Amino acid sequence: MTELAFAGAAAHARMIAAGEVSSRELTELYLSRIARLDPQLNAYRVVRAEQARTEADQADARRGAGDTRPLLGVPIAVKDDVDVAGEVTAFGCDVEQVPKSADHEVVRRLREAGAVILGKTNVPELMITPFTESPTFGVTRNPWDRQRTSGGSSGGSATAVAGGLASAALGSDGAGSIRIPSACTGLFGLKPQRGRVPTAPDVEPFQGMTVFGPLVQRAEDAALFMRAISDAFPAVPEPRPLRIAVSTALPVPGLKPDAEQLEGIANVSAALRDAGHTVFEQELDYGMTMGNRVLARFLRGTGDKALEVGHPERLSRRARGLSRYGRAIPAKFAASAARAAAGDALRINAVFSDADLVLTPVFTHRVPRVREWDGRPAALVLAQMTRLAPYPATFNHTGQPALAVPAGFASDGFPLGAQLVGPPDSEPLLLAAGASLQTVRDWHERTPSL
Repeated sequence: MTELAFAGAAAHARMIAAGEVSSRELTELYLSRIARLDPQLNAYRVVRAEQARTEADQADARRGAGDTRPLLGVPIAVKDDVDVAGEVTAFGCDVEQVPKSADHEVVRRLREAGAVILGKTNVPELMITPFTESPTFGVTRNPWDRQRTSGGSSGGSATAVAGGLASAALGSDGAGSIRIPSACTGLFGLKPQRGRVPTAPDVEPFQGMTVFGPLVQRAEDAALFMRAISDAFPAVPEPRPLRIAVSTALPVPGLKPDAEQLEGIANVSAALRDAGHTVFEQELDYGMTMGNRVLARFLRGTGDKALEVGHPERLSRRARGLSRYGRAIPAKFAASAARAAAGDALRINAVFSDADLVLTPVFTHRVPRVREWDGRPAALVLAQMTRLAPYPATFNHTGQPALAVPAGFASDGFPLGAQLVGPPDSEPLLLAAGASLQTVRDWHERTPSL
């Protein structure tokens, strides 16, 4: 049953369609694991046990009647920054307890595809930190090392999938919030291209940088998930040799990845070569000022979200400070930064005249221990966040797709992660490269000991 819990969404969909397992059996498996393990991990803010059982029974009835929806009966988790009808959307905060009357569009599409919604997963306050901790909902822990974070802001979704508490999970990514948690829990996490997945009823969330996507066990799970939630998702191509550039440098003086993160890049580079790809070094051209534009958009989005959620007096000192910085950024300056994204993308994407994809780190060092940054002022936390994960947010700004991939394991067994970046419209190519990693390494097969 443990093996079944980690089989992944695509395998579960096939097994349900073939009658090898029922949605009710799979849902009960996850509910039992949640009851047993989530008190230690804190992946879920709310578990919809009875509703999930009802949805599973309905899925089994539909399968018996010949229904062939792509995610029919597959139990998934949903990040607590999107609305699920009948549930509160808390954004990691102490909000008014008013259940939502309708599903977010991406949740509606998951339901239309047949998915069973197990519950809503924890996020940090306002979804603004690369660790999932809040005064209201506590600390979400990494299944591989419960003394470390599972990242943020989709940390609860990552813990749910990595801990075998869901078949797959929905996340959102405004500055790395899918890729960061995936990279520190051994998962695949896809940040789709801007516009690929609808954001309604949200309009340009986090200054247009946020998109929705999957956190999953395997590349094929991400492809299945994306076919359910996107307007039109192209087929993943057959494997072919790719040219993949490796870029580890950053435009910030003195900031570079440590030996452990470079080991992850070396692991992925070797695996890609073993899979038949050409891997070479070529640095991205970030320019000297793009980081300021990325930061301006992110912080202004933080300030906007704090105003939307309300009750600033209920936020932690850290969240109040970060949102205050965001409100201090003029709206016209953030809008100007967004308009400059097209030119920044042209400069970044010049690399694709020589390469099909680019491989970068996600982190400069290992993610922090739980509560490691407690009590620190907002300015210091912002600096630490920027130093920890400086790579992902660039591609929220430019809008192109990027994929977190497993990158082996450190000497103590902690998972390593890396990031593959593609040009516009390259999600299928990214997933094909991710799938090729699975053919030569078994990293995706390993599971944490719980």
